[in-house]
Amino acid sequence: MTGTLVWDSEIELPEPADTEGLGAALAAELRAGDLVVLSGPLGAGKTVLVRGIARGLGVAGPVTSPTFVIAREHRPLPDGAGVPLVHVDAYRLGAGGVDVAAELDDLDLDTDLAEAVVVVEWGEGVAERLAARHILVRLHRRPDDVRVADVHRVHAGAGAATEPAP
Repeated sequence: MTGTLVWDSEIELPEPADTEGLGAALAAELRAGDLVVLSGPLGAGKTVLVRGIARGLGVAGPVTSPTFVIAREHRPLPDGAGVPLVHVDAYRLGAGGVDVAAELDDLDLDTDLAEAVVVVEWGEGVAERLAARHILVRLHRRPDDVRVADVHRVHAGAGAATEPAP
């Protein structure tokens, strides 16, 4: 994917570079305080999308799945956008019957939201409580191995309602 981000439509991502390109286009829309919630099965491209967001924000460090550390912070590079990225993987939260929302609260992500872009993989249904509005990206992989993304702006209490594209 190259060019302008298209809201509320299905975006085909035939190659990993297209998924990263979508992330970079999304990063151009993001500011400190923004929450991005990613949803999709294993192999759908969530971490690849975050790599593109990181590239677009100009942050330091390799972007890998934070599955075992839960959250990873990437500081802005001197020539970057000046906004840190907090990359969270909620996949392992709630293990052993622990309340996922409580574990997410323990990460103090609402504090990070004031000064960073926070991206939560596996966050749909849990992470939305961190902000009054967020961006929801649903990813899936078709049988022909092409990834597909739907990108929406969502307001708290609006359920699946989305804000009109700018």
